[in-house]
Amino acid sequence: MSDLLLSTLGEGKPVRLEKSGQSICVTRVGREVFAIEDTCTHSEASLSEGEVSGTRIECWLHGAEFDLRTGEALSLPATQGVKTFQVRIADDCVSIEI
Repeated sequence: MSDLLLSTLGEGKPVRLEKSGQSICVTRVGREVFAIEDTCTHSEASLSEGEVSGTRIECWLHGAEFDLRTGEALSLPATQGVKTFQVRIADDCVSIEI
């Protein structure tokens, strides 16, 4: 069962997805789709409201950046990374494993 359709994901436009009680930020960059925890580790702001540049996402509140591939915190004020989730794509179906 898919969580969403690939065709509904705009390039570099993060969306918030709720799955198994967890908020997830899902972003398409080129032919890849990334899924990370939706909450910034610095301020608890929603990362899906942030800006994407390449494989980085910037929190809209204080500008902390995270790597969409690894979840690593790339800039202050965040010092801790976010959790990443495995993404599977089959045809137009995107599935995220919790």
